[in-house]
Amino acid sequence: MSGLVGPRERIVKAAVELVADKGAITVSLDDIGARSGASRSQLYHYFEDKDDLIRAVIGATTEAVLGAQEQHLERLDSWPAIAAWFDTMVAFQEQRHARGGCPIGSLAGQLAERDERARVALAESFDRWQSHLRLGLEQMRDRGELRPDADPQLLSTATMASLQGGLLLTQVRRDPAQLRIALDAALAGLRANAAEKRPCEIGDLQD
Repeated sequence: MSGLVGPRERIVKAAVELVADKGAITVSLDDIGARSGASRSQLYHYFEDKDDLIRAVIGATTEAVLGAQEQHLERLDSWPAIAAWFDTMVAFQEQRHARGGCPIGSLAGQLAERDERARVALAESFDRWQSHLRLGLEQMRDRGELRPDADPQLLSTATMASLQGGLLLTQVRRDPAQLRIALDAALAGLRANAAEKRPCEIGDLQD
């Protein structure tokens, strides 16, 4: 968000900050206008209403979350790559002292039952996030590293559920070990779908 300098971008940046501080339901257009230095007429020039602005917050939040993981999400097509991604997620929670949870998940909790268009936008955000692992698992299956009957969509959905559940428990218990437990279970579930190895290849699973 730091590179965004236009009026619309300043408004969205202010809205993202305020939603993180006060919540999507509580924050008002007046709050956002005051933080961004935008008048009411400017707010309505760029956005139909508050709901429209909040959907822009969802988009900006998604870009920030996925951008922070970009290095790992680009190539989730091997066991070491998946394990490294999980390790990074846990390390990030340790650095944050288990505060904040998942920004996308937090928005989902606030908005999914109040705004159908926001719910759809959030579902698309999770789909984008999950698609990186799904594509990686598809490549692993195509290379014969997963069983032919392994379902990358199902496996990536289960992994996303473990990730979100682990992040939630980490936040409420202030304990990054909760995410580690959830992701270790997810990795075990993924590895259970590994293709059969000949005896001389068993060691490869430990790479």
